[in-house]
This record gives sequence, C-alpha cells and structure tokens, in this order.
Amino acid sequence: MNVRDFVEHHYRHFNAAALKDAAHGYAAHIDAGGRMLVTLAGAMSTAELGLSLAEMIRAGKVSAICCTGANLEEDVFNLVAHDHYKRLPNYRDLTPEQEKELEDQGLNRVTDTCIPEEQAFRAIENEILELWQEAEAAGERRFPHEFLFDLVSKKLDPSSFHIDPKDSWLVAAAEKNLPMFVPGWEDSTLGNIFVSHAYRGNVNSIGTVKSGLEYMDALIRWYLATTKSCATNPSDPGVGFFQIGGGIAGDFPICVVPLIHQDMGDPCPYWGYFCQISDSTTSYGSYSGAVPNEKISWGKLEPKTPKFVIESDATIVAPLIFAHVLGW
Repeated sequence: MNVRDFVEHHYRHFNAAALKDAAHGYAAHIDAGGRMLVTLAGAMSTAELGLSLAEMIRAGKVSAICCTGANLEEDVFNLVAHDHYKRLPNYRDLTPEQEKELEDQGLNRVTDTCIPEEQAFRAIENEILELWQEAEAAGERRFPHEFLFDLVSKKLDPSSFHIDPKDSWLVAAAEKNLPMFVPGWEDSTLGNIFVSHAYRGNVNSIGTVKSGLEYMDALIRWYLATTKSCATNPSDPGVGFFQIGGGIAGDFPICVVPLIHQDMGDPCPYWGYFCQISDSTTSYGSYSGAVPNEKISWGKLEPKTPKFVIESDATIVAPLIFAHVLGW
C-alpha cells in the first residue's frame, strides 16, 4: 500500500480527515490550473522537509515559497554539514549545565538536533562573503535568496555535499529559479553574519542585501502577474496558500491581497485555496492560531475559498500531504 492509499483508507476523522481533505484540495487546485505559494516557518529545513518538498518543486506543485531566513539557510547547512549534526533524543531532560556544554562544543540545538557551528556556519562563511563582496563591487543589490541560489549552484562543490542534492529543497528551487520571498532575513544566522561583516568594514553597504519591504514590492508584482489570467478566465483558481506553521513566513505574504485591493485600490483575486498546519490554538489574539474565517474580515480570503486547518505537527503532516499530492 502506497502513502496515498494508506491515507485514503485510514485517515477518516478529526485532524486525519482534515489532512486528507487538504491534500485533495491541494491537488484539485493544481489540476485546475492553479498555482500554490508554500510558506515555511519553524525549523522545517532542519527537520529535512526537503526530502518531500524538493520533489514537489520539481514536479511543478509549488509556484513560490515564502520562508524565514532560518529555513532558507538551514537547508544549506544540512547540505554541507549533515554528517556532523548531533541528535539528542533526550533533549527534554537536558539541564542548563548540559545546554552550556553544547554551546561550548559549538552545537546549536534545535529541539532534538544540534547544528554544528564550525562545520555549518563557518564552512560557508567565506563563500557567501565573496558573493556579497562581488555584488557590492559590481554595484548590485540582491535579495538574500539570490545569494543563496548562487551559493548552492556556483560556489559550493557538489562533491562536498553530505546529502544527495535531490533532497535539498533549496537546490531544487535554485534549479527552477523559483520565486522566493524571505521577510525578516536579518533574524537568521547569515543575516547576523552579514551585519557583522558590514560592521567590520568587510562589506561597505548594508544595502547590498535587499530588505523585507522590497520583498513585499516583489510579491505584489509576482501576485499580479501570476493572477492576470483570472480576469479573462473565470475558471482559473488563481494562487493558493499552503501555510506550514505560523509567524512571519505566513503573516507576511498573505497580506499582499488586501494590500493590492485596499491600499493600492486595484482589483485582484483573493487567495484561491488556504491550508494551515499548526499546533497554535485560537486564544489571546494568536494570529497564527486564528481560524481561516478571521482572514475573510481582513480581505484575504473569500467565503467560498476552500479552507483547511490541521492542528498537528507539521513535520508529520506536511510530508504526508506532499506524498499524497505526488501520488507516492
């Protein structure tokens, strides 16, 4: 029994049924000619979501990605340093003193997985610095993901990769030159490293790397171009929104629709599909846990938009949905 058949037979109620329904909705949206924006929050790259997401990109099931700076860079770290990662199944039992020992060893813990400072961050620092410096010398300003695309496709030696590059979603995205939006990149290790080099004068202008506001401008242009056909083809379902986790990776891009039709005063289609995988609940003003209907009041979704919420662990749910959509 393959994954799709397993889900079809066993996933019948509650979050399991929501997972199956969301997978059906995703496939139906794509099959009808729609496009899908996928958002990545949390530590999805360190969770090695690339094992399934990369194939979704190659299969044309993902039209664009909005992710945190951490997810952008951590896929590269996994690519070049996977063999040096350390897994800690007993992470819940660690004492503050043991956590300090991890810091002393250069092991940065993400739940049960430690990212090695020297083999991950420092191993690519010189190469990414060269790209920043080359852009500055040429008078170019580029987005964070454009530097990372060049890093994995031009600077790094594939023979040094610790995993098969087909399992890296960033490599797949770079090969397709997939539209990418990375708000809040400064809240990442490479963002910190960039500022440290700018502070020391190794890069003269912080403006060499474009900002989140410029990403929003790029997102407006991408959304309008991608939904242009909706005006002449009423059956075109437009762009769907598949949100993994909460936070800025989801909050930032979903706002482009009300920005266009409320702030700019221009007509545009609402998001044509919505699914969120999150363990956040609706309480005390939590936007990440808000039910989709709240987004209707903000001009992001329509009452008729297919909407799905799966309250579960995204590291479990997202690969199952991707496998279902891919027919694995």
